[in-house]
Amino acid sequence: MRILLFTGKGGVGKSTVASGTAALAAADGLRTLVLSTDAAHSLADAFGAPVGPEPTEVAPRLFVQQVDAQLRFQQSWADIQRYLLSVLDVAGVDPVAAEELTVIPGAEEVLALLELRLQAMSGRWDVVVVDCAPTAETLRLLALPEALGWYMHRVLPAERRIVKALKPVLTRAAGVPMPGDDVFDAIERLHAELDQVRALLSGPEASVRLVLTPETVVLAEARRSYTNLSLFGYRVDGVVANRVFPAGGDAWRAGWVAAQDAVLAQVSQSFAGLPVWRSEYRPVEPVGVEALHTLATEVYAGSDPLVPPRGEGPFQVTRTERGAVLRLALPFVTRAEVDLARNGDELVVTVGSYRRLLTLPSGLARLRVAGARVEDGQLRVRFAEPEATGADVRRPQEARR
Repeated sequence: MRILLFTGKGGVGKSTVASGTAALAAADGLRTLVLSTDAAHSLADAFGAPVGPEPTEVAPRLFVQQVDAQLRFQQSWADIQRYLLSVLDVAGVDPVAAEELTVIPGAEEVLALLELRLQAMSGRWDVVVVDCAPTAETLRLLALPEALGWYMHRVLPAERRIVKALKPVLTRAAGVPMPGDDVFDAIERLHAELDQVRALLSGPEASVRLVLTPETVVLAEARRSYTNLSLFGYRVDGVVANRVFPAGGDAWRAGWVAAQDAVLAQVSQSFAGLPVWRSEYRPVEPVGVEALHTLATEVYAGSDPLVPPRGEGPFQVTRTERGAVLRLALPFVTRAEVDLARNGDELVVTVGSYRRLLTLPSGLARLRVAGARVEDGQLRVRFAEPEATGADVRRPQEARR
């Protein structure tokens, strides 16, 4: 099964491009589902058809779904919410306000990912196309499974043991109920489901496609997205430049064409090695299956939009005679922008405001970090056998070759 995620800065037309790609796949005979993780659903508008919380067929083999976040929230968060409500009730918080306070920020996007997991595991589909939220929300969302995993393995077991041992004392002293096994079980279940989502989306049959418009600000965000998606291990397989002005026309349009051509040249340089497809600005908005199919046919121009990504992905480990080398793709990043630290069996990589905790496999965890550097769009970390005196971990810009 092929999983294809579309993301980009808000307003660049990612929903339209995602919908067109799905329409093209269905027309080629593939059972296709397109769903949205964006709280501001727009798939129904793109297809010009009513869409429900369950997959709705809008054309032969083409199904569209806008996730019922409330239903999925009740299924995945109910036990945790009941406990939080009991605490707020003791604190005297108004029940209506308490209900709002126990809804986690970004819950709709998280639960849409859980729906993606259910649909991917159902065996019903050959292709699942995901219309993601704008890039910043998408990046936070895709980093969540790994961040929650750290909490689950490092913090939750200790908390569970402490609460179980001291629950009667804590309840009397604090005056509020302590969480029971059902709450911890619900958190563990949520983590396991999100872990499966991460495995699906970082697997060899899944990739992210960036949608942009030929504008300097939009290109800058797309470049950052490419870096951060790679940081978290997600493959970017191509770029769609949308709303490109066709050549010709009056002086006003010629000015726009020239400005866009300059940005498009930068796009080609920025994403060298990736296909860059173009979609011309259309006189009318493409709405409906037929219009979306026509748009996608012109965009991909005979190429297969569903070819799985090539290569081993952003994260690779190579054994050497003296140890190993870990490679992590970080396009557009300089040495000064990367911070590296070792914490037990974890490698902490920070790029700008994003941080990833890489849990090292046992073969690397026993080795020391011998050096690191950023070169040709990659962070390369060398591991060697431990020394008797130990070794300090240094930042890539300080590490020797």
